[in-house]
Amino acid sequence: MKTKLNTFNNLHYKPSSTFNILCWYFVNACFFVNPFNPFSNIKIFLLRLFGAKIGERVLIKPRVNIKYPWFLEIGNDVWIGENVWIDNLAKVIIEDNVCISQGAMLLCGNHNYKSTSFDLILGEIILEEGSWVGAHAVVCPGVTLASHSILSVNSVANRDTEPYAIYQGNPAVKIRKRIIE
Repeated sequence: MKTKLNTFNNLHYKPSSTFNILCWYFVNACFFVNPFNPFSNIKIFLLRLFGAKIGERVLIKPRVNIKYPWFLEIGNDVWIGENVWIDNLAKVIIEDNVCISQGAMLLCGNHNYKSTSFDLILGEIILEEGSWVGAHAVVCPGVTLASHSILSVNSVANRDTEPYAIYQGNPAVKIRKRIIE
């Protein structure tokens, strides 16, 4: 058997109306991906306008790309660094006191490489309280970063982490406990 991309069919996936998706596309391009808008309060207002649930004291740096705000929940005191890509084809929940460092990617979609039509696979992502996604790290579909766990720089989390643990590598493995003093 061979992969036949011409048989791929994504018609079952309807994240919102075409109008909402198109409106968000332009808002995202003008206010989020655009490096000339450093103001988090404008971004938070727009995210809420499009259905995101956003807590207090959230910092969103320039060049953050968010796929669908209506699938996004952000708690209090969250930092989202430059060039973060939240590819939330499914729900992404970011709890309180989470840091997502520059260039990190939260990927809710993947493809079934066993299927000839390369079918879409979706999975929610949860970043529990106090977790930290390091610079250029990747969180894969269906993964939960447990409370106060760390995914270090350039690492890939393809399975859930344990609380208060530090993960490194591709795939990320636990390298030690996180001790907060």
